Amino acid sequence: MPFFTTKALRERSQRTYERLGKSASFELREAAAESGTYNFFLSHSFKDADVIRGLRSQILEMGFSVYVDWVEDTQLDRSRVTKRTADLLRDRMKRCKSLLYASSPSAPSSLWMPWETGYFDAYEGRVAILPVFETVPHNDQYKGQEYLGLYPYIVKAVSDRTKKITLWVHEDENTYVSAAGWLEGKKPHRRS
Repeated sequence: MPFFTTKALRERSQRTYERLGKSASFELREAAAESGTYNFFLSHSFKDADVIRGLRSQILEMGFSVYVDWVEDTQLDRSRVTKRTADLLRDRMKRCKSLLYASSPSAPSSLWMPWETGYFDAYEGRVAILPVFETVPHNDQYKGQEYLGLYPYIVKAVSDRTKKITLWVHEDENTYVSAAGWLEGKKPHRRS
């Protein structure tokens, strides 16, 4: 199971923003912004901005829309917890079908990630952990620490149907569903 790594995402971030012109991913982002709805709310540590930029690019390229607060709402001050910021984030979360928690080494220091996850879990209930590792792990299964272990996790893999890389939601190594199916309400199921 291919997990996301910080090195690969940083490289992708650099390549993505060196290109000139409007790509399909930017057009998809603009369409999502115009409609005000997104497939994913990406909860993350701002310390990982370069990694998140690459991750966002890859998710957009897969055909999903994704809300990243400092991209969509540049006026927000993530360094301060305020009622105004919380109200805006609640509004944005209500426009998303799911929340992806970008679990990285910087995530535990985030002021907002636990709050966003708890709010979204209570509001919508469709939360998944998107592990971002420094190096590729030795095994193909993710075990979240503490409350992160309560949620399914995301990997990227080729779809048998489309032959393209897409996101998959896993309960464990053999219990999974495509992210597109998950967004429609399908539950992960065991495959042999």
